[in-house]
Amino acid sequence: MTVLHLADEGEAADVAAFLSRLLHYDRGAAVRLQAAGTALAVFGRPPSFEVLAIRAVRLAKPYEDGLDVTLDVTVSAGELLESVDENAATAAVPAAVTGPPWAGVLPPRGGWQPRPGLPGAQELRAMVGAAVGEFRSRTEELTPELRTRAELDRIGREIWSRTVGDSGLPVRAVHAAQSLGFLRPSTRSEDLGLLALGAWLRLRTPYGSVAVRQSGRLGMLDVSVR
Repeated sequence: MTVLHLADEGEAADVAAFLSRLLHYDRGAAVRLQAAGTALAVFGRPPSFEVLAIRAVRLAKPYEDGLDVTLDVTVSAGELLESVDENAATAAVPAAVTGPPWAGVLPPRGGWQPRPGLPGAQELRAMVGAAVGEFRSRTEELTPELRTRAELDRIGREIWSRTVGDSGLPVRAVHAAQSLGFLRPSTRSEDLGLLALGAWLRLRTPYGSVAVRQSGRLGMLDVSVR
C-alpha cells in the first residue's frame, strides 16, 4: 500500500479537515489525488455547490513509488480520511475507485491569468452572508404547498448563480470557499486571487482553490483530461 508522508502534522490536519467537509456534503464522496515531487493536490466536488475544490499540501519527500514518479488516482474520500494519521503526518492511499465524471476533467495546470473585479475578503464574506439570509427568508415565506424541492432548488440557483461584481465568478464559488474552510475570517484581501483560463475561473486563497467552468465555452484548450 502506498503511504504518503506529509510535510508535518499541520498538513495532515488540513487534509483531514478538507475531507471531512467534503463528506459532510456527500457521504459517498470520491477525491482525485495527484502527487508529483513534494506536492500533493486533492480534488473534490461537493454537489451542493457545483464547483471543483482543490486542496494542495506539501509532502515531506518527493513522491516515488517504484518506477513511478507521479501518483494519479481516484479514491474514496472516507477511506482516505480513515487512513490519515495526523501525529505521524502520513496517509495511506486506498484502492482506486471508478471515478465520477468530474474526476476526468480537471482545470489546466498552467497558463492562468489574473482576472480583475474581485472584491476584498470582508466584502466576499458579507456577500455570502447576505445570500444565505436571502435564501432563508425567501424559502420561509413559501406556503407549505409551495415549499417543494423544485422550488427550493429554483430559488437557490437564482441566488447562487449571480456573479460577483463584474468578475464573472458565481457567488456559489465564494460560498463553497467559505464552507470548505478556504475563506477564513483571518484571510486577508491581499491573499486572494481570481484567475482565468479559457472557460475556467479559479478563486485562489492560501488554504485552497475553487474552480468553476463557465457553460458554453468548453474548448480543447479549456480542459485537462488525464
